[in-house]
Amino acid sequence: MNKRKSLIVALLCAASSSVMAQSVEDGVKDLYYGKYLSAKQNLEKVIAAKPTDDKAYYYLGIAQLALEDVAGATATFQKGLQSVPNSALLQVAMGRIDLINGNAAAAKQKFEAASTATEGRNGDVARAIADANTEVKGGDRAYALSVMEKLLNNEGRKKKEVYTATPADYIELGDAYRFLGGENGGKAISSYEKALDLDANNAEAVMKQGLVNYNARLKAEAVADYVKATTMDPKYGPAYFELFNFYITPKKDQLSWDEAAKYLQKYMEVADPADKTKNEYLAAYISFFKKDYDDAIAKGKAALPAANEFYANKLNLLVGDAYLQKGDSLNAQKTMDEYVAKVGESKLDSNDYKLLSNIYMRLKSSDSATQAQYSDKALDYLQKYANSITSKDAETYSQIADALKNAKKYAAAGEWYQKAIDMMIANKEQPSALDYYNVGLYTYYGAISSKPADEALLTKADSAFAKVIEIKPDLGSGYYWRGMSNYAKDQQAQNGLAKPYFDKYIEISGNDPKTSKNTLVTAYTYELLYYYYKEDKENIKLYADKLAAIDPSNITVKEITENMAAREKAAKPAAKPAQNKK
Repeated sequence: MNKRKSLIVALLCAASSSVMAQSVEDGVKDLYYGKYLSAKQNLEKVIAAKPTDDKAYYYLGIAQLALEDVAGATATFQKGLQSVPNSALLQVAMGRIDLINGNAAAAKQKFEAASTATEGRNGDVARAIADANTEVKGGDRAYALSVMEKLLNNEGRKKKEVYTATPADYIELGDAYRFLGGENGGKAISSYEKALDLDANNAEAVMKQGLVNYNARLKAEAVADYVKATTMDPKYGPAYFELFNFYITPKKDQLSWDEAAKYLQKYMEVADPADKTKNEYLAAYISFFKKDYDDAIAKGKAALPAANEFYANKLNLLVGDAYLQKGDSLNAQKTMDEYVAKVGESKLDSNDYKLLSNIYMRLKSSDSATQAQYSDKALDYLQKYANSITSKDAETYSQIADALKNAKKYAAAGEWYQKAIDMMIANKEQPSALDYYNVGLYTYYGAISSKPADEALLTKADSAFAKVIEIKPDLGSGYYWRGMSNYAKDQQAQNGLAKPYFDKYIEISGNDPKTSKNTLVTAYTYELLYYYYKEDKENIKLYADKLAAIDPSNITVKEITENMAAREKAAKPAAKPAQNKK
């Protein structure tokens, strides 16, 4: 579950003089700061004292969802509706559960009923609807935006019906724009600015501006926003956690284990003191990032017995990865295999698949059958990782392609390099010649790994190298590999499919054997075969001489020379026998 619940700020904006409202407010404040277990405990006390407070049930359920307890949240919302049957807010809460369970139609019905009952003018209800549709997978982001726009649009309303916006409203509006993505980023930033106009110290609004900038690939600006949020409110843990997540992400100009450890430590200093298991997990994680793998393993194992299912997953991943990082692949395998056997593969997520793939790729055995099993498992888990990832970005796709390439699954690697290019184009980025070169090269290797060569893959490779030439027309490698892709279709050079490309490559290379001997041997060989088929003696001699000059023992030159000599000998008329003169 996404832990950033913007709608929880609502009650902070409406202080109440009653003791009970203050207690609900305390629970909401804990939610704002990411202290979910404390919020849960506080709100349970509120409900025990006043079992008809629908907001207490609602926020208690939100805290439980943040703690990954969907069943508990469902029970809380149901109990709340039994106590407050007409609560539109709890009806929305049950719609959120429908969304979590994949029933979008039932969720929409509940959202619409709640909106109608409140005429779209209740801030708590509108934010709850919008938040569910932005934060939960399968939610209708456009609907979330329309709900917030209806709430904030006072046009035509009577004075007594005019709604006064809160910072939470503008944060939720910004979230709707942010999740819609694309050109809505600017509108999201503006919405968060409006929240700051009403509350200049709202760290959540600044942090979420950072999320917009990160989505726009403005990484420096994103980090600056996250840091600004921590400066505005040093107790605001979610901003420290975003900085930790930024530096833990394995992408260029991001990954830094030292920075990740620093911000995780800062997060722990303001984390929920009531959540002992989480704090033990984070302590083990800090040791991991400091590369003290033995301490990470010891702390992780110590925390496992008391961990719930959510943290058991995280702790097993941490321990398994720590073993792997210290070079103990066998214990890494043992840890993760035992975990998979215990929970079942249906409970695994993308992080599990990625680690399992890395572990099996590292395992080595002198027994060929065992090694083959390791390789098969590594690739199986890698494919499952590829199919399970929710992060749709070019760099992640390239990482999958790299792993497939290293496993010598070249055709699949070519496909994922192409997916990375497709994602770049979708994000309005310009792929480089190298991006297309990777597609072409590994698609080509995949094509020639089968016998006969896969002509469909060769055509794809040829197209990729054509893009290399388009981007870098003075680069010889594009012409050379177009030549190779067509050479594989025309191995006897009878049709001359590769000739235009090898001609150009030879021209660009300058016939310099010092820098391109092996590639020139291939290009000259194809030219020699082509002219041999055409019976062009002049060019046969030209390319035979070129080949012999850089590869004196070249077998093709030897065979063609011998064949030519045999042909010439056979073509000469037989000598007449000498006649005796009388």
